[in-house]
Amino acid sequence: MNSENKKSFKSNEVDYNMVHNPKHYTQGRVEAIDVIEDSINSAPSPMLGFLQGQVLKYMIRLWHKKKSKEDAEKAQWYLNRLINSLD
Repeated sequence: MNSENKKSFKSNEVDYNMVHNPKHYTQGRVEAIDVIEDSINSAPSPMLGFLQGQVLKYMIRLWHKKKSKEDAEKAQWYLNRLINSLD
């Protein structure tokens, strides 16, 4: 068994891997990375796309992690930085 398989676990007959498809990013019908990639595709710069992607990442997984408030605060931090970059 390689180290990648050791990090995998099964939940509701779906194989989750903490590196390639962690459960907190694969809730619902689509993976978070797909939503983020589609959303930042039109960003005017890589930096603004990155900031937007970080906001989305923390908001998408908000209710799937134990520290929801912490993820909301992280999203807010990135959102504030994004807003300030638009001036």
